[in-house]
Amino acid sequence: MDGILYFPQKLARVFLSQASGFSLTSLFAALVIAAGFIAWRRVRRDRPLRAGTVWRGLFPAWLVRHASVQADIGYFAFNVFVYGIIFGWAVMSYKFLSGVVVDALTAALGAMPPTSWPDLLARATITLALFLAYEFGYWLDHYLKHRVPALWELHKVHHSANVLTPLTVFRIHPLDGVIFSNILAVTLGLTNGAASYLFGKSIALFSIDDANIILVLFVHIYVHLQHTHLWIAFTGLAGRIFLSPAHHQIHHSNNPVHFDKNLGSCLAIYDWLFGTLHVPAKEPEPLSFGVKVGEADMHSLGELYVAPVQRAAAHVVQSMRGEGAPIPETPPVSR
Repeated sequence: MDGILYFPQKLARVFLSQASGFSLTSLFAALVIAAGFIAWRRVRRDRPLRAGTVWRGLFPAWLVRHASVQADIGYFAFNVFVYGIIFGWAVMSYKFLSGVVVDALTAALGAMPPTSWPDLLARATITLALFLAYEFGYWLDHYLKHRVPALWELHKVHHSANVLTPLTVFRIHPLDGVIFSNILAVTLGLTNGAASYLFGKSIALFSIDDANIILVLFVHIYVHLQHTHLWIAFTGLAGRIFLSPAHHQIHHSNNPVHFDKNLGSCLAIYDWLFGTLHVPAKEPEPLSFGVKVGEADMHSLGELYVAPVQRAAAHVVQSMRGEGAPIPETPPVSR
């Protein structure tokens, strides 16, 4: 019976749980916001507004039929049904690390008395702190993968998408996903452990399906739209605080001016703080995506799963030998 229920249970976890980040409610919210944006843009330009026009704006034929989208569907299937079986053991528990931090601080500094803060304030504080820790972990992981050659070879799989759709979020090499999960475990574990020690007790964050409620809110508002063809840009001060869809599209651009920019998830504050921010223009900028400029063959099984590991291993061996020559590959390659 468990075998029969495996596939529907996995799909239910992806589409029905808010913790998955790909819930039907968040996808529907993104669809409504995207349709509203297209309609507003047409009305602003005094163009006729028809349902068919909005539909084609949401799902243009060139996008739906693109080979990159087919590869994203394959990655979706792998990450939903296979990834957890092979790599689930490799993810560190942030709650375990949090306990280690509390024990270490208690042994070094002594126990803290339980906080007198109202429960609502304490929970709101830990919720915000963990969200900021998530954002920092996301930025740090992204920064390392754009700076360390071996890690870039794995992360480059995500950048190999020639068109962007919400499914592109699943276009992640398995080892890239393992590294990301463990870096998040460290930043969340350290933050939660320090907060639990300072509060003198464990504080439960505000969550939905065990997912931080702030992150769930961002996913429902615009995170899905970051991997789309819709240019929705935050400029000015807002563009230095929040990462709009246009911010992330610039991140995927194969224009060298955009390399290693906009590395955050929902917030732009760490990019702003560490000098990796590129605020988009209000009007759409001409962008093209993919790591091989002018080519669209990064969608085969070998290129997406096997070759990245081979190139990453070559970088590691080269580094251990103290050699500085780059690993040969077809230029030009975006960073």
